[in-house]
Amino acid sequence: MSQPVQPPNPPQQPYGGGQPTDGNPYAGQQQPGSPYPAHPGAAPTGNPFAGQQPGQFGGGTPFPPAPQASRNNIGLGVLTALGTAIVAAILYGVIAGSIEREVGYAAVGVGFLVGFAASKVGGANPLVGVVSAAFSLGAVFLGQLVGMSMILADGLGVGFSEVFFDHFGDVLDVWKHEADFMTYLFLALGPIAAFGGAKRAG
Repeated sequence: MSQPVQPPNPPQQPYGGGQPTDGNPYAGQQQPGSPYPAHPGAAPTGNPFAGQQPGQFGGGTPFPPAPQASRNNIGLGVLTALGTAIVAAILYGVIAGSIEREVGYAAVGVGFLVGFAASKVGGANPLVGVVSAAFSLGAVFLGQLVGMSMILADGLGVGFSEVFFDHFGDVLDVWKHEADFMTYLFLALGPIAAFGGAKRAG
């Protein structure tokens, strides 16, 4: 006697008959006993931080952008070169006037000091080096005039300021008459030493 054919059992709907979503039969369903309600319309991805806004939990840019390097302060370097040249010229002139002769090392020191100080303040910029060389040339020349004025003032028995300021034209004439190869060589040493000082500072 044949047994009646039973229709196959319909497939069980998992956990309350929810429809699969994107191939995931558990999408949109709340797990039994879970104290947290299901997130509607979101399928679990396995990432506990999914859906967090950028910047939460330390996200985003970890470090602030690096500040831009400060630009070389050329103007301040030029002012430094000018001030150093004036001071160096006075010192050079006092040395030359005291010993009544010029010293090559002093001219080199003037140029080196001007170039080094200007580049330390203004940065390694070619313009700072050129300006330092020009100011060094002027400093050595001014120092020669100061030294010569000291010698003339001592010989005439008058004050330095009277010779240097009241008879500056006469001082220039005496300088032109007394200038020789060494005088011009010392003038050249100043700018050369200024470039060396600027390179050393950079």
